[in-house]
Amino acid sequence: MNKPFTLTGGAKIGNANASFPFANLSVDKDVLKINASFVGNLIFQPKDIISIEPYTKIKLFGQGIKINHRIGTYNSTVIFWSFKTPDYVISEIKKVGFLDNINNIESNAEASIIRRQEQGGFPIKKPVAIIFVVLWNILFLSDIIPFFLHLNNERNLIGNGVRMAIGLLLITSLLTLISGGFRKMILKEGVYLDDIYRFVMFIIFVSSLMLIFIKEHNFIK
Repeated sequence: MNKPFTLTGGAKIGNANASFPFANLSVDKDVLKINASFVGNLIFQPKDIISIEPYTKIKLFGQGIKINHRIGTYNSTVIFWSFKTPDYVISEIKKVGFLDNINNIESNAEASIIRRQEQGGFPIKKPVAIIFVVLWNILFLSDIIPFFLHLNNERNLIGNGVRMAIGLLLITSLLTLISGGFRKMILKEGVYLDDIYRFVMFIIFVSSLMLIFIKEHNFIK
């Protein structure tokens, strides 16, 4: 049995991008997975693949593979970027036997993969994502609109609304990291902490820095 092939890089799914090192490619003889954190978590069986072709946008900095597939719930544009040449990546995928496998997966595993595919590639449940985006926009607009319409005496664009929006992002990320119950509530079936861990840690780091920056520059009184 050939050893599974894994590679860290970046990914483009539709118009969304996950830069290096927030995407991971994992391939064995039965499945090919692209884990691009919140940009998308995709899983393919050999029968789902039409072709895997080299994709080069800018040599050295824009090399990757383009996966042409049959999954209707996934975006048609699926590209995985890495610092390896496209020919090398494709050859490694061939070595594990994925492209030559005639879908020799047990029925239970296949059913689980199909359920994940039917949910689409975005890892967060759609209602949760909608609620978060609505709350985020309301909090930001509660500062932006009064500032530009001169409805308050504050000279700073950053007020309670912006601080609460960043705080919401930080708290959500922390709960995702430490609470299994919270993850079960917001993540789709089959998506686990390992699939989004790097990006969650990045969000915690960035949002914490933003709150510290706001405080240090006297935006918080």
